[in-house]
Amino acid sequence: MPRTPARTVVANITLSLDGRINGPDGEHDMGWIVPHALSDGARDHMLRVTEPATTVLLGRKNYSGFGEFWPSVASMELADPRDRAFSRWLDATDKVVFSSTLTDTPWRGSRLATAGPAATVAELREGAGGDIVVLASVSIIRQLLEADLVDRLSIMLCPVVVGGGDRLFDATTPASDWTPAGSWPTETGATALLLDRTRTA
Repeated sequence: MPRTPARTVVANITLSLDGRINGPDGEHDMGWIVPHALSDGARDHMLRVTEPATTVLLGRKNYSGFGEFWPSVASMELADPRDRAFSRWLDATDKVVFSSTLTDTPWRGSRLATAGPAATVAELREGAGGDIVVLASVSIIRQLLEADLVDRLSIMLCPVVVGGGDRLFDATTPASDWTPAGSWPTETGATALLLDRTRTA
């Protein structure tokens, strides 16, 4: 019987029907995601995924982008209450940042990783805490998938065929089996999915 890890590693990502993480024009071609990301269903799902987590793994770009936007949302009176809750969670959570160029992480509770994603996750699992969640940092998710260290996939599947762009899963992704753990349709037609890694040995 395989050992169940004390801390669940969750990879959270948004995908198109054809498995894209962005569009044909590159990493900033993500306008097709926006209507689905701002829905009530997407907000509910984000809280569902993040509330059990006490550590978040971020790449440099997401760390910088999130850090410029999210800390101030908690005090915005007109912001959606779920966005304010996510802002408070993100600000209070242990943030581990993977970057070869950053020398400082000024955001409260953040620190630079001293090893790659696989080694860092192995070390984090030795300690106490809740879930470890990767928020849309594709390079980290790919490395953890290659090392078979993702326990749960959280996918917002958008009803769009993008027709070009980068894929999360490609020819280098190792084969694996997953068990559905929940699905929730949203009002925009996207579907929030949870899939748990099936390990038999």
